[in-house]
Order: sequence, then C-alpha cells, then structure tokens
Amino acid sequence: MAQEAPGWRELAAPAGAAVLERISAGIAAGRTLDQLSRSLRAEGADPALLAAALTQTELRGRAVAKFGEAANSMLFTRAALEQATRSRVARLHAERFVSAGCRSVADLGCGIGAESLAFLAAGLEVRPVELDPLTAEFAQHNLSAAAGARGVAAPLVLVGDAESLGPGDADAVFLDPARRTAGHSSTRRLASPDDYSPSLDFAFDLARRHPAGIKLGPGLDRELIPEDAEAQWISIDGQLVETGLWFGDAARPGVRRSALVLRGAEDSAELTAADDAEDVATRPLGEYLYEPDGAVIRARLIGTLAERLHAGMVSDGIAYLTGDELVDTAFADAFRVIERLSSREKDLRRALAARDIGALEIKKRGADVDPAALRRRLKLRGSRSATLLLTRDELGKHVALLAERC
Repeated sequence: MAQEAPGWRELAAPAGAAVLERISAGIAAGRTLDQLSRSLRAEGADPALLAAALTQTELRGRAVAKFGEAANSMLFTRAALEQATRSRVARLHAERFVSAGCRSVADLGCGIGAESLAFLAAGLEVRPVELDPLTAEFAQHNLSAAAGARGVAAPLVLVGDAESLGPGDADAVFLDPARRTAGHSSTRRLASPDDYSPSLDFAFDLARRHPAGIKLGPGLDRELIPEDAEAQWISIDGQLVETGLWFGDAARPGVRRSALVLRGAEDSAELTAADDAEDVATRPLGEYLYEPDGAVIRARLIGTLAERLHAGMVSDGIAYLTGDELVDTAFADAFRVIERLSSREKDLRRALAARDIGALEIKKRGADVDPAALRRRLKLRGSRSATLLLTRDELGKHVALLAERC
C-alpha cells in the first residue's frame, strides 16, 4: 500500500477545498504560486495542507491536456494522473459498452475515476473499485462532482483489491491494471506483466465471462494478446497512448487488429483488419517517403497502409514507405525527398552548410545514431530548415535523405 503524504487527504475535505479555491482565485488575479504560498503561510495555513494544495494545483494544470477544463475541479495524485485515460479516449471506451447493450460496468482499478466519469456520462451504471485508499477518495470526489452536475446519484467507490471484490452483478468489466509500483508520486514501471494489479490472468479470465475492455501500455508484448481479443492501438496527435484489448460483445465482429489515429479535438481515422498484414515488397526510393503512425506500426498494418498509398517498403523490416505520388493520409507523415546525400558525417556537414540549412529535423530508422548528438556535431549555421531522414535503402545500404514535410 502506498505511503500517504501529509496534507493530501485533507484536499478532499472542506478545508482543502477552501485552500485550493484561494490558490485558484489568486492565479486568476495574476499572482504566482510562490507569492500565494508566502501569503497563505503568513495567514497561518497548515504547512502540509498548503504544500499538498500547491502540488495539486500544478497537477490540475497538467491534467487539462487530458480532461479539459474539468481538470480544474478534480483531484489527482501524480501517479494516478500519469496512468489516467484521456477523456476523449475514455468516451470511446464507454461507447463500446453502450453499443454492446450493456447497462452497467465494473471499473476494476479505477484510479482517479477517468473511465468511470465517461461511463457515468454515457448513462451507464458504474461499480468503481480502487485498491489505494487516497486514490479512491479522490475518485469519489471526482465522481460525486460529476454526478451532482448531472443530477444523478454518485456511484460509491469500493476500496479494496479488485481480484477479491470482483465485478459484482455488473454486465461488463473494464480493467486498467496498475503497471507501476505502488505510490502517489515516485513510481517505477513494472517489468513483468505478472506483477500487474489486477493480474492479466485475472483480467483475461473475467473477459471470458463478460463483455470486457482491458487497457494496457502501447508497448505490450504482442505474444500476450489472446486469440479471441480485438487489439486496438490508439495514438493522439502522433503520440501512441494505449493498447486496448476488447472481448465478447465489446469487440467488433471480424476485427482483430485496429489502429485508431486521433488528431486535434475531433478528427479520427481507423485502419482495421482481421489479422496482422503482411509487409509489401521493397522498391527503389520514390519522390515521397511516408512514416507510418505508431498505432499503425504496433498494429502491424503497414502492409494495409502501403496498399492505400500505392507504396512499397523502403527497406526490409524498416517502417518507412516510399512512392511516386503524394496520397493524403491520416495514418502517416509524408515527406518529399529533395535529394540523396552521403551518409558520412563530414560529407553531411559540408552538404548542409552548402545548402544554408540551420534548423534540421532528424528522423531515423535502421540507423544507429543519436539525432540530438548528431545535430550538435553538424554545427549548423544556415537560415533554411529541412528534414534529414537516416535509414537504409532497398539494398540495405545506409542513406541520408534531405526532405521537406508535405
């Protein structure tokens, strides 16, 4: 069980709410956290509560990226915020259960309540369970505020081990197993899925008996994916954020692999397939090079994307595609190849200087190089910008491609 820092539990009490409100009002008036800290200490604010409230204010600021303005009235621990699902993705999870005809969902390992908030908003009954008492109390605060705003009763967050409490009589289950060591702040990633809480064995067993969703890290070992699961990789604005495994009526017929790409507030695109796609053949470098989104790469749907782009592989086993025409796609970044340069560092430095390149984006696949260190060694001084792609060609030879983003 995580050690609870002094002052944090009081954040969910009226005294904590009052301090948080004072800090929020001060920030709105243009004061800094340091100024507010000194002022509140001079007024006799409890030091532990004040420290917790100042940290909570910083966490709320970071949480806006995941929860929007709703973050400003929520409570977080640092560790729970890191693992919490973005609200847009949580809404998609809720839609799965609604589409499956479910009326209630057990959220086993609910954290600060990100999924339960989305389930509640979708009209589902929720049975949230959380092992850590402080995180559970914060989840209760977050759910109570959301339920009150909707004029409905707040679900009770059950405190305890999800494997012991189980799903109760809920129609469906959602699990977001803890993949880090216990704690509210400094935690480390667990190396073995056997150490997840709840365990994957428990999660998979429930999924055989209920419509189920299991949220896991984007780097999940694909050997762990059950044969009867729909596996969906999700990226947001180019960042790969999760692997979702879906079972029973929560999975879609005929879909076992999916890459969902979300951009901005509303844009989305999805590639689906019944299985992994075979890579297409390599071909000589064309005028355009495509870098597939991470979700497409992890879903092993590069071959499917290549067919859409009328493209081939730049080199065997390297996730770059090349073609002679520019095809608009949400599933890859496109670059126009300007010219092929020598990959020797001294030659590169001279070539880039001759072309007046000063700002250089360096991307690499199949090349053993540190882009940041290389950029420093190139000593760029020019006024123009470009992209340098370091990879291998269809013959396996190292190449340096000067390009521009399309």
